[in-house]
Amino acid sequence: MIRVRTGWAIAAPAFCGLIACADAAERDERPFNPEYLGVETRMMDNELVNFHVSMRGARDDSDVIDYARCAAAQYALIRGYGFARHLRTNVAREGGISRADAVYTISPALPRGLRTIDSEVVVADCQEQNIPTV
Repeated sequence: MIRVRTGWAIAAPAFCGLIACADAAERDERPFNPEYLGVETRMMDNELVNFHVSMRGARDDSDVIDYARCAAAQYALIRGYGFARHLRTNVAREGGISRADAVYTISPALPRGLRTIDSEVVVADCQEQNIPTV
């Protein structure tokens, strides 16, 4: 049996998509002159890594989250792994500095889960966007 939903169940995702597009367009119009202040890496286990990154000039949380993702992808490659999986990221802002505390697993094969990254692809994207890696 196939059910067709009507009303807000279908309209809400389309509406939210339009809002996301507007937010992205507004974000891209703001000046962006980031200062990347560094990455601190802590091994928590053989395949579990904690990254602390900080930057000045982030437009919003996604900029510092991207910085942490770039660090995780490069670190996985340095360790000889091709993949990483995002577990969590906490972001804080204080005195114009944005900080992210992110945890990733790294692995040689594609890990299970929805938030996996191909390290080579992500590092190439980071280089294209001028986001430093470790």
